[in-house]
Amino acid sequence: MIPRWQPRDPDWEDKVRRSFARQTVMALIGATLTVVRPGAVEIQLPFRADLCQQHGLFHAGITTTVADSAAGYAAFSLFEPGTMVLTTELKINLLAPAHGDRLRATARVIKPGRTITVAEADVFVRREGVEIHCARMSSSLISRPEA
Repeated sequence: MIPRWQPRDPDWEDKVRRSFARQTVMALIGATLTVVRPGAVEIQLPFRADLCQQHGLFHAGITTTVADSAAGYAAFSLFEPGTMVLTTELKINLLAPAHGDRLRATARVIKPGRTITVAEADVFVRREGVEIHCARMSSSLISRPEA
């Protein structure tokens, strides 16, 4: 069950979507923000050969990048107005080869905080119509005043 968190910013959803649209790395790799809820986000990324490692699998760095952004935006959705989000720590477990036609990262806040928020992200790869859990990430994110 996903906890129901209360955003501190009445403009939280628009804030998350505007920030995601400015994140050039997500545009570069072709990722899209598909779900935005208070404390929960989903990002999807279709397969492209230029996002792979030498065996034709999604590169671990790409998997991590998508999970990191999902966790960051899940946390950011709960932050106060006038703040930005930065990852301070992350740990990712690669659970299965990311071999398939799409990555889907789902992230949720585990413990919100005024300064530090803890979030988790799960990444699934779709292979022949079946989703396989390929990664789990835990991260700490900090709320900072906008620069």
